[in-house]
Amino acid sequence: MIKVGVLRGGPSSEYEVSLRTGQSILDNFSDEFEVKDILVDKNGDWFLDGFPVMPEKAVKKFNVFFNCLHGAYGEDGKVQQLLDSINAQYTGSGIIGSALAMNKFLAKRTFVLNGIRVPEHMSLRVSPDLNRKLTEIFRTWTMPIVVKPVASGSSIGVSLVNDFHDLQQAVASAFNHSAEIMVEEYIRGREATCGVVENFRSENLYALLPVEIVKPSKLPFSDYDAKYSGESEEIIPGRFSKEEKEEIQRLAKLAHQVLGLRHYSQSDFIVSPHGVYLLEVNTLPRLTEKSLYPKSLEAIGSSLKEFSGHLVNLALNK
Repeated sequence: MIKVGVLRGGPSSEYEVSLRTGQSILDNFSDEFEVKDILVDKNGDWFLDGFPVMPEKAVKKFNVFFNCLHGAYGEDGKVQQLLDSINAQYTGSGIIGSALAMNKFLAKRTFVLNGIRVPEHMSLRVSPDLNRKLTEIFRTWTMPIVVKPVASGSSIGVSLVNDFHDLQQAVASAFNHSAEIMVEEYIRGREATCGVVENFRSENLYALLPVEIVKPSKLPFSDYDAKYSGESEEIIPGRFSKEEKEEIQRLAKLAHQVLGLRHYSQSDFIVSPHGVYLLEVNTLPRLTEKSLYPKSLEAIGSSLKEFSGHLVNLALNK
């Protein structure tokens, strides 16, 4: 019997949602697998059956690890580096793909080099001339603009700004989450997300049905609260034209490939009158029962149980 260790928790701001994703995975494995919970606390220490365990000891107890660690450590290449160093098999992307996708600025550069349309953007770090740069941005960019941390997920630290005072506050907030931040053109249009799965249903890279996300009218974009409070309406499949649907799916697969990702991913888009813009790619989509990825699987007649087993087999090269 294949022994699976589910890694959840972790030292990031997404600790709680990681616990929920991990619990969802623990609850959705078939009987052909022996599955155990591995809690990673906020200090990065591992616990198995309530007792501390070193990763190099844990690897001897399991055939594969199912990575449910969202955000920093679990999604940026750090835990992947650790797992590689102990010769562990694990689900999800490897070191380079994870780190590249987590860095929104480097990911966008990769997209541009591969002909994928993205919003105009630039990165900023704390510097003596930061205020001068912000003044120049405010004078030359069309408002509103988006300010976000370069390395975070779940729309944490993301702001939409219309005036210079808000821009300064948004920049300060984003720097609380990342040493590098990004300002980005605000694209008006419909929000979409699309997952992909490797070696699924006889396709090397299978695109799920694009989801349309309808945010509450009071919000200009789907922030953290809208994403996880149930405020946004999710339409699966989204109300896109045949051409828009195919383009979203094509770009989701292309983004997965050019970032060098593995097993599965989920890409976020804006569908505007001027075309489809790729915003970012998530290498470890949330897998709670209320999350979009499991709902997308259900929409094609699959399930989290089938998906979890499929990922384990991918990790074991079966």
